Amino acid sequence: MSDQTIAFDWQAADAAHHLHPFSDHKSLHEGRVRIITGGDGVWLTDDQGRRVLDAMAGLWCVAAGYGREELVEASAAQMRALPFYNTFFKTSTRPVIALAERLAAMAPGDLNHAFFACSGSEAVDTALRMARTYWITRGKPAKRIVIGREYGYHGSTTLGAAAGGMKDMHRQGAALPDFAHIMPPYWYGRGSQMDPAEFGLHAARALEAKIAELGADNIAAFIGEPIQGAGGVIIPPATYWPEIQRICRENDILLIADEVICGFGRTGRMFGCETFGIQPDMMTLAKAITSGYAPLSAVMVGDRVAEVLINETGEFYHGFTYSGHPVSCAVALANLDIIEREDLAARAAASGEILRERLHAALDDLPIVGEIRGVGLIGAIELTADRRTRRPFEKTGRVGTICRDHCFANDLVMRAVRDTMVFAPPLIIGEAEIDDMVARARRAITATMNEVRGEMAV
Repeated sequence: MSDQTIAFDWQAADAAHHLHPFSDHKSLHEGRVRIITGGDGVWLTDDQGRRVLDAMAGLWCVAAGYGREELVEASAAQMRALPFYNTFFKTSTRPVIALAERLAAMAPGDLNHAFFACSGSEAVDTALRMARTYWITRGKPAKRIVIGREYGYHGSTTLGAAAGGMKDMHRQGAALPDFAHIMPPYWYGRGSQMDPAEFGLHAARALEAKIAELGADNIAAFIGEPIQGAGGVIIPPATYWPEIQRICRENDILLIADEVICGFGRTGRMFGCETFGIQPDMMTLAKAITSGYAPLSAVMVGDRVAEVLINETGEFYHGFTYSGHPVSCAVALANLDIIEREDLAARAAASGEILRERLHAALDDLPIVGEIRGVGLIGAIELTADRRTRRPFEKTGRVGTICRDHCFANDLVMRAVRDTMVFAPPLIIGEAEIDDMVARARRAITATMNEVRGEMAV
């Protein structure tokens, strides 16, 4: 059915039949959904003809921007040649082989083996299964516990949600045994009077304390995002990740880096692992691997784990119909061509500096803005009731939701996490578009401040 069919009520049909992810459906149905009909560069167009600046790159994923014809052509060409075949039954396809080889060459260290799935959630589920299978094969089946972090997000499969630290997800059926969580390296919210370097070590050593509590012989892996994205763009102090790496190695615990958001240039390097100087045993990838143009994810597996799985485990009872879908892999290869040819990682590093500089210039005079933080083209604006003491607003999340709605009213997509506005625009964003984004953000945050001024220490 065409979008131009005037007689069709898209709003009513959506409310009647479509269950949205991460939504309060009753509240959603009381308003209007925004129906997106087009995209170009960093811009979206809705069915009312309004242009919207997408400062979230879809869901952190549209690295190369909207409207890339080379990705459309890669998809069409592969569909004509071979729209689908699986990678079970001793078979493979050329796109999946080429992509596995390319990712192995790109990935840091000895992450030389790729297992493909469709989503970041499935990649995390796969990595956790691999970690437990690795220890079972090694004759240590008691090593089952996976340690994650509060505010960690590792997807919506039950294993991924259990590994993550989102309590609302745990309350809805994702609380499982053999998972534990430690504090996040959230200096603004948890750092108290410590300086960032001291706090980074303090937060990392919470892992050491948890290992002492549970016993290293019972722990399979620690999983963490280099930067905690959906948890509020929590950027760890420089002291944090090297200490986590040391603790994992000394206790013979696998380190899994969840790069679903950070991977492919978002942090100003190709991978967040490189930004923070760590070498994981496994790394999960998704989102920007295809710039969101087709569903695809991967687990990159280091030699230590892969050699056991390949040579000792026997059959690994895990996989998906669409593991290594040839069309998605063809799109990924074309997308990686763009990322490398246009040097989007370096571009993210340079544009991120400009963006933060202009955010400070535009927002530092607003008492509601407690902190502006970022690395590359991922960042956050922390809203606070009292900037001097870092006191949060009383009902967590209410002010963030107000600000999100003001952003939408200004045709700007930024996401609210608690009372923090997070952003991750396409890596192709230009300087004029950065200025536009900053101007819209100032209008939205000023409107928010005026609405909640009575709750602030101003």
